[in-house]
Amino acid sequence: MSDIIARIEGFAARLTLNRSDALNAITYDMCLEIETHVDQWKNDPKIAVIILDGTGDRAFCAGGDITAMYETASTGNFEYGRRFWADEYRLNAKLATCPTPIVSFLHGFTMGGGVGLGCHVSHRIVCENSQIAMPECAIGLVPDVGGSLLLARAPGRLGEYLGTTATRMGPADAIFIGFADYYIPQNQWPHLIKKLCLTGNLEAIINAHSDPGVPKLLDIEDEVNTAFSGEFFSDIVTYLENSDTVFSTETLKKLSKPSPLAMASTIEMIHRVRGLNEIVAALEMEYRFTYRSAERGDFIEGIRALVIDKDRNPKWKHKLSDALLTESSAMLRPLGQQKLDLSEETMKIGFIGLGNMGSPMAKNLTASGHEVLGFDITSPCPDGVTQVTNVAAVAAGANVVITMLPNGTIAKSVAAEVLSAMAQGSVLLDCSTIDVASAREIAQMADSRGVEFLDAPVSGGVAGAVAGSLTFMVGGSDRAFGKARSLFDVMGQKAVHCGPAGNGQAAKICNNMILGITMIGTCEAFALADKLGLHRQAMFDVVSTSSGYSWSMNAYCPAPGIGPSSPADNDYLPGFAAELMLKDLRLSQQAATDADADTPMGAAATALYEAFVEHEDGAGRDFSAMLPRFENRSRK
Repeated sequence: MSDIIARIEGFAARLTLNRSDALNAITYDMCLEIETHVDQWKNDPKIAVIILDGTGDRAFCAGGDITAMYETASTGNFEYGRRFWADEYRLNAKLATCPTPIVSFLHGFTMGGGVGLGCHVSHRIVCENSQIAMPECAIGLVPDVGGSLLLARAPGRLGEYLGTTATRMGPADAIFIGFADYYIPQNQWPHLIKKLCLTGNLEAIINAHSDPGVPKLLDIEDEVNTAFSGEFFSDIVTYLENSDTVFSTETLKKLSKPSPLAMASTIEMIHRVRGLNEIVAALEMEYRFTYRSAERGDFIEGIRALVIDKDRNPKWKHKLSDALLTESSAMLRPLGQQKLDLSEETMKIGFIGLGNMGSPMAKNLTASGHEVLGFDITSPCPDGVTQVTNVAAVAAGANVVITMLPNGTIAKSVAAEVLSAMAQGSVLLDCSTIDVASAREIAQMADSRGVEFLDAPVSGGVAGAVAGSLTFMVGGSDRAFGKARSLFDVMGQKAVHCGPAGNGQAAKICNNMILGITMIGTCEAFALADKLGLHRQAMFDVVSTSSGYSWSMNAYCPAPGIGPSSPADNDYLPGFAAELMLKDLRLSQQAATDADADTPMGAAATALYEAFVEHEDGAGRDFSAMLPRFENRSRK
């Protein structure tokens, strides 16, 4: 008997999953067959609705059939799984964008691949026994088949919680979170399906909808929002480990079982997908991970432990306590020529400024398949970047020219030269940290030449440039931002469009003014704690999980041997040099003067870093080396 039952009944085309003995788990052949039928029916004027359901009592679809993926990948053949995922994701996108309404009846278990089939369509119906979940992290994968988009759209931080813990949603929770639309008791489904076939009128669904009750997730929503508000997975783990509540204990127990790499990547992926609101963009992001999952991740071991040997004792590559920022960013880096679709065509890119930051950024672009021409007065080009001898040669024929330069004066001088060689419609992307006025002046110069301009200063330091985990704060038009978005994905983990040209610099200097102030406060507090006899570890354990929480404390702790590894553990060799912090603080005070803004704390931080860099021993040290400065000083 066929695994798919396809037929036309009146105004409806029907697809029924028919593997009830396997909980209707979807195979590769089933994916291809469903896609064929959807392609045939989506533009047929005689079909008013497509109905998707499953046989048996236990599941609509409990996931994908992963046994064949394991059998091939465990022998070193990774292409079968990659091809399966690519074709499955194409089907998911077609279901989500189908012009003909699709109604899914999600009884019993709807998990993994079942979510991809039934939870992106136009009308999603659940009943009293519906159980929906994304349990992929348990086998070393991330929530895929477009599930990352659904999780990113969930209220607050519930998406992060559900994506890492695999918590099951009943009907009320599924509707609350956004995985379903309507609650209709299952005994009414045969009559409703018959009516849809006879009339094709979707109002029958609305009329049959009833109250699913109160979502259970509301009971823990506030705790989830607090615990899962961290930027990285390690922040979440740190909070839970230092929070003595029933919720924290139970959640840590749930997080102790799945793959740490998969969970860290899930958090990062959801953060990237949030706001995109595009199924294709989410699927492309997911494919980056799944493409690498068997070769570089935990997928093979996860399947072995849970499905093949069933010992439920996987030997993951990482521990729950590992930071995994670099590793998760690497798993989500664009695939270049192996990408899921053709939406991100390779570009010709010019790169000017190949120092400590620019060189690894350019190298990541070449690794993703882009052609990169580079120019720098003193630094050599990294491997893969073609060195040219002048600015005009960098710009000739380039889709995008990227600059990473020391200050606004140099940035304006280079822009004047490079714009004369750039084609109309190309993009000048300045990643330097400069003053707002200079950025807006360059934008005017570019506009007069018919060139798009983006100011996109970065946060993340040299380590972020190497790992491809930078954050870009971007000013410029929507059109220019769209042209460069794929490059931000290559070089970083996040790109925030802050508004018109100059707003990227404004965001950067405001952010770094906060950073400078909070680092000084953090260092002062540690020095005070020392003199009060409070152990530094106790200080960290309290502050990192209470109202003193900050990035300076939790992710970049200035005390050696406390918290995640930071420059403090390497004798304060710079990740972000004190003189660069001074530069940014001076830019903030210049902007404050221009805008007539009162920034007394910013001014005080600037004065302290001026003294530290120019009159003490701060030059060449990390900006967190303020701590030993305060350690050795008394109150005056």
